[in-house]
Amino acid sequence: MSTVGTPPATTIRYVINARTSTFIVRAFATGMLSAFGHSPTIAIPDFEGEVKWASSSLEDASLRIVVQASSLTATDDISKSDRSEIERKMHKEVLETDGFPEIIYECPRVSSVQKMGEGSFTAMLNGDLTLHGVTLSQAISARVRLKGDTLRAAGEFSIRQSDYEIRPVSAAGGTVKLKDELKLSFDITARRV
Repeated sequence: MSTVGTPPATTIRYVINARTSTFIVRAFATGMLSAFGHSPTIAIPDFEGEVKWASSSLEDASLRIVVQASSLTATDDISKSDRSEIERKMHKEVLETDGFPEIIYECPRVSSVQKMGEGSFTAMLNGDLTLHGVTLSQAISARVRLKGDTLRAAGEFSIRQSDYEIRPVSAAGGTVKLKDELKLSFDITARRV
């Protein structure tokens, strides 16, 4: 098959805008005193990434997101001292951000796309999540909307801290601790460049 006279594929590229996006982690308290414990919500404010594809189909799309682990912050209505303690434990004891500064999600190709309406799709991503020095396969389902030069993707997924060699934090002598499972949700916007 000859490619003579065939125009080269144009790469379509969208860059994520963290300022207009939301990315959060929810942890849940467990243990004897969990009713009095804190189930923190953590914001992920500092991340960047891109979505790109070389055809008119989203099924050829790839995604890469890099999160600066040290940027994670507690967002709940709590005292300044509680916030400082939660963030200190999260960065020093849980994520160990000095040794593992980045959290990376890479999906080389979207595995399936379903058109839902004009410019609306559901997409299944089967990529690799690198967290705390461990890389594992992570499936993520997203609702995607393309409108003009803007791409918007929203969804949620769960991970287990122990899969990434992270020990869930405990307090009050172990009577309050966090569950192994974390829920992550995102509403990300990206602009075509």
